[in-house]
Order: sequence, then structure tokens, then C-alpha cells
Amino acid sequence: MAKDKYIVEVEPGKPAKDGKPSTGPVYRSIFAKDGFPAPIPGLDSCWDIFRLSVEKYPNNKMLGRREIVNGKPGKYLWMTYREVYTIVVKIGNSIRSIGIEQGGRCGIYGANSPEWIMSMEACNAHGLYCVPLYDTLGAGAIEFIICHAEVTLAFVEEKKISELLKTFPGAANYLKTIVSFGKATPQQKEEAEKYGVTMYSWDEFLSLGSNKDFELPVKKKSDICTIMYTSGTTGDPKGVMISNNSIVTLIAGVKRLLESVNESLTINDVYLSYLPLAHIFDRVIEECFINHGASIGFWRGDVKLLTEDIVELKPTIFCAVPRVLDRIYSGLQQRISAGGFIKKTMFNLAYSLKLRHMKKGHKHAEAAPLCDKVVFSKVKQGLGGNVRLILSGAAPLASHVEEYLRVVTCSYVLQGYGLTETCAGTFVSIPDELNMLGTVGPPVPNVDVCLESVPEMGYDALSNKPRGEVCVRGDTLFSGYYKREDLTKEVFVDGWFHTGDVGEWQADGSLKIIDRKKNIFKLSQGEYVAVENLENIYGLVSAIDSIWVYGNSFESCLVAVINPSKQAVEEWAAQNGESGDFETLCENPKVKQYFVGELARIGKEKKLKGFEFIKAVHLDPVPFDLERGLITPTFKIKRPQMLKYYQNAVDDMYKSLK
Repeated sequence: MAKDKYIVEVEPGKPAKDGKPSTGPVYRSIFAKDGFPAPIPGLDSCWDIFRLSVEKYPNNKMLGRREIVNGKPGKYLWMTYREVYTIVVKIGNSIRSIGIEQGGRCGIYGANSPEWIMSMEACNAHGLYCVPLYDTLGAGAIEFIICHAEVTLAFVEEKKISELLKTFPGAANYLKTIVSFGKATPQQKEEAEKYGVTMYSWDEFLSLGSNKDFELPVKKKSDICTIMYTSGTTGDPKGVMISNNSIVTLIAGVKRLLESVNESLTINDVYLSYLPLAHIFDRVIEECFINHGASIGFWRGDVKLLTEDIVELKPTIFCAVPRVLDRIYSGLQQRISAGGFIKKTMFNLAYSLKLRHMKKGHKHAEAAPLCDKVVFSKVKQGLGGNVRLILSGAAPLASHVEEYLRVVTCSYVLQGYGLTETCAGTFVSIPDELNMLGTVGPPVPNVDVCLESVPEMGYDALSNKPRGEVCVRGDTLFSGYYKREDLTKEVFVDGWFHTGDVGEWQADGSLKIIDRKKNIFKLSQGEYVAVENLENIYGLVSAIDSIWVYGNSFESCLVAVINPSKQAVEEWAAQNGESGDFETLCENPKVKQYFVGELARIGKEKKLKGFEFIKAVHLDPVPFDLERGLITPTFKIKRPQMLKYYQNAVDDMYKSLK
């Protein structure tokens, strides 16, 4: 298939010059061959997205949550766009009444909820920086973000108030007001007051601005609307500044893309909000839905009840991270195996037939309609019955899971790629293109993309199989790292943002992510791991001579290969009644368990995050050496060679964990 089916070349490649690596041709989406989509008239800020939809669709359902009757969940209860607008105006007036002006920082801390969106919209209305507070970045991250971004007001979920109070007294240097999404107890208010912080329940705060009417400030496209903190390679989180222009540009691009593949969003679309709004992926998806006057229903916050919420809400578009789709895949596999021989055989025959037809180029809806009706309709009902598009992001989706879901869910399954710095969607695969399995598709129609050679890793952007670091240019890019101009200059070169990910162009114009330029990678739940930093920490265990930590985007945890200290192993064995020579002891499960325990001890001591703990180890009595090509002459670990050499050990460790 020709590359020009989905991308067009806008600039030729450049050979290496003046110490700069070579770059491949600059490509953009075929849907932008005549230029990027024009800005949507009147859409200059995130506030305009909501304001215009309130004008156009005042009575449409906007935000919904499940009614709880006698402790049991019932139907979704909805607020219309007009009803939401009324509350947003009150919140905005209350914020202004306590003296916060345009450019002020408001934190939002908690699970997705209507209050989350309403607080965000009030920030958008008054030109305030919305700063999501996201606790999985680490125990001290909330305090760091409040102080670094100088957050003066925090909206917080009721059950997170106690966590927020733990950030005092440090955070109280900046934070002056806390607003609960629900109630606030007298004890909590008293605790906050000790540090000079005023706390309000939701209703109390809304009443502050009830008789006031503040004029909305003029907002520009270049104004920052949110600072999203993302984990750095080492040390503190980085504040990614995202402007109004980034988000409205992305919306115009998504609109163009969906129109081009006949999948436009409409007022009838329904979205399940469960991926964290503190991440850019969910934030921009919800902005797209609001822009079209569509409906957003919220989950109850429990992953075990997620499928129940899906069945009740009946979403039309379902966004997920691979971990969720892996769970759906495993659940379906178990159900089919438990269904008996006849059902299993029937399912497998239907699967093979439909997949064969799809591989021949038939669209998924036309590949095997009878199989869809008789066999796969049950799977579709399990997702509520109305899902037409499943979008996976945040980490790579395994090809076998993607293929399986494309066949059995009776909907498009698309894989996307983007970063907080690129305002989420930068690449996305195309519906009904089965050959794009395992890729992230072509670029979206509002960015230019090129690959830059990485000679030290053997990647050449000008070869027949172009490979290199993915570089992005366009209006969706972030405005820089807050208070970190040094880091901003590192990643922005001549207008190009360097992602740090290594990609490979495919024949059809889609991109495959194949590596990471720096030693940082994502686990399957989307969390970044800075591996060198971890090796330095785990190297503090006195019984370890050398350690190589490994993980990848298809696994949810880390494993390690260790060169243990011979003396330490033999001493432990003598104390614990274990016999054998050093090589035999390295194979002993009890010795391995001892090392896992030692790693956990140092991990707790250094306050590592849960996903940074090592769950299994392989002990090699032979030190990592030059002879096997495992290290450099300066004793740095050669990671690709380590993986090649220890692949069987790595596979065995992950098997043992399952």
C-alpha cells in the first residue's frame, strides 16, 4: 500500500550537517493536504467551547451520574447544558468574591465528577489556570504541585480532604481556600483554620457569590488554561503549560478527522468519564464532546463496577488504556472457555470467518453480519449495545488484543499516540484498516511530523526503513514547562518538539513506536518509569553488586536481573539453613525471595511508588561483563544487549508472576 494513502510530504528530508543528525521528510495527514483545518469561528478559548454549546444546545443532557436509591445504584440522572451553566456562573462569582483574579491558580483534586467539570469551566470562564492535583505522581507530589504552581484555591473530592490536609503546613504557604465537592466536617474546617486556610462545603461556597455578578475577562488564544503536571525522568513532576489555542486547535483537527472517515460526533453521542480528568487524554476527549453538545456520564469510581456503569450508561464512544482493554479481553476469553464445547466452537468459527473477510478488505460491519447478529451481539451488549468506536491510548495495546476486539466488539478499535506536551492526540489509526494493527496510525490533521536519526542507537531517518525520534510541530504543542525554561529548551529545537520516542514509518503512512530514546519507559497502566534512577536506588542494597531493572509497556510491573554478592548470599544461607554452592544458591527460590524483600525494604525507605517496586528477580552468579557484550568499557549497562541475553529469564519471571 502506498504511503501517500494517508500522509503527504510537505518538506524533503535533510542530511546530517554541523553536528546535527539527519531528519526524514516532514509529513502531515492526507486530510490536511490542502492546509490545516481553519479555527472554528468564535472558538478562541476553552470557555467558548462550553459557552457556544450552552447557546446552541441548552436543553441537551450534559453531565450525568447514577442515582443511589437505598444504597443501590439506579439510572443516570442528568443536568442539561443550561443547568450546568447556571452553577458554573455561581462558582465563578464565588471564586472572584474571595479575591482571585485572572491568571490565578485553582487546583482540582479528586475522581471525575460533574463538580470537577463545573469547577474547570468556572476556571475557563474567568481566565484562571486549572491545575489538576494527581496523587499517583507520589506522596509528596500534591504538596509540590500546590507550592510550585502557587495554587491558592483547591476544589477537592470529599474523601480526599484528609489527604490534602496532610500537605500542611508546607502547602498552606500558598493554599488559602479549600472547597469540598460535598460536605466538610467541623473538625476538618478547624484543622485547616490552624494553618490559616478557610474550608467550605460545596453549598456554602456557591452561596458566597449568589448576589454578586463579576464581568468575565477577555481571554486570548495564547492564554494558558491549564498546567498539567507529568512525571519527570527523575525528581519532581514537570508542569506542562497548555494554552487555549492548543485545545481549540486539537478540537478542529479531531472534527476534520472524524468527518473525513464518516464518524462525526453528534448531539446523540454519549461518553463514559472514568479515565482521570487530571490527564490530557480524558480532558480533551470531554472538551470534544462538550463542543458537540453531547452527553458525559460519570462512573462510580470503582474499577470492579465499571462494566455495570457501562451497561447502564450505554456509551457510544469508549476510551480506554490498554490495561482496561486487557481486562475486557481476558474476561471474554474466560467466559467463552466456560461456555462449553459447542458455544466455544461456534464462537471460534465465527471469529475465523469474520477475521478472514476483514483481512480481504471488507469493512467490519459488512465482514460477517450473521456472525455479528448471532454470536458477537452479546459482546456488544456487554459494552452497553451502542459503542461504535473504542479508542486506546496512554501505552501500546498488544496486537492480539487489538485484533480480537476489532472482530468481536462490532465497533472500530483505534489506537492513538500523544503526550501531555502535544495536547494528547497526535497520531491515531484509521477505521477499517486492519493492516494498521500494532501501529498508532498516521498523524492527526493539525500537526507536522518528522523523524530525526538517532545514530548512537542505529536509527536512520533517511534509510529505506525510516526510523528515528518522533518530532512534532504545530499549534497543539504546549507553551513550555512552568518555571523550567531549561527543560523547555531541551525538548524544543527550531520549533520542533522532540518526544523522546523512536518511531518507524510503515508502508501505509502509519507510525509504529519501537523504542525510547532515553532510558525511560511506560508500564501497561501508562505510568512512566525512570529506570536509571531506580537502579541507583536499588543498588544501595549491600547484598547487590549490580542490578538491571526491566519493564515494558505490555507488563504492569518491573523485574530485575541481579549480580548478588557471593559473601552476602553465603552468609544468608548459613543463617537460614540453606545448603549448596554459590551457583546453586542463586537458583534457590528462597534466596530470590530474600532479594525481593531487600528491594522492597529499600523501596519503602526511599518512598518509591507502587509500580516502581520489583516483583521478581533472576540471580546471575557471573558478573555483567564486556565478554558477553552486556556493558560498555565504562561499565554502563547496554540495555538492548541485556534484554537479548536475558530474554528467557525475563519471560520466566513474568510467567511466574501470572
